[in-house]
Amino acid sequence: MNTFVAETACLIGNVRIGAESSIWYGCTIRGDVNDVTIGKRSNIQDGTVIHVSSTTQGTYVGDDVTVGHMALLHACTIGDRAFIGMKACIMDDAKIEDGAMVAAGALVTPGTVVPAGQLWGGVPAKYMRDLTKEEIEFLTFSASRYVTLSREYL
Repeated sequence: MNTFVAETACLIGNVRIGAESSIWYGCTIRGDVNDVTIGKRSNIQDGTVIHVSSTTQGTYVGDDVTVGHMALLHACTIGDRAFIGMKACIMDDAKIEDGAMVAAGALVTPGTVVPAGQLWGGVPAKYMRDLTKEEIEFLTFSASRYVTLSREYL
């Protein structure tokens, strides 16, 4: 499979990674008490932590997703073409819908739903505005750029 996992990334337990996805340096992905599924062409950038819950759900990341440096995903669902900014924290049972964006440093509290086509940010995260056409196009571009970059490491 043409998936890149950096040598300093740590994958534990039941972790499934789709084709052309990349897991960058210093990431910790723990599927020890539930499942972690990462779709196709998604990138999990340096220092990100992904964990699960033994009582509610695993963590599910869709296709063409960008997860910025040092983000934290815990027992949540990230839809296709979503963008999670650097150091954002997505808590238990939160759902980031397809094509949604979470700003850098945001805290998405448990059970929150971030609707498709919206930008949410802040602590706690709240609706900021609808995404522009250019931002929506960037979602797919960002994922494809990391597919290309990861090929240099394979």
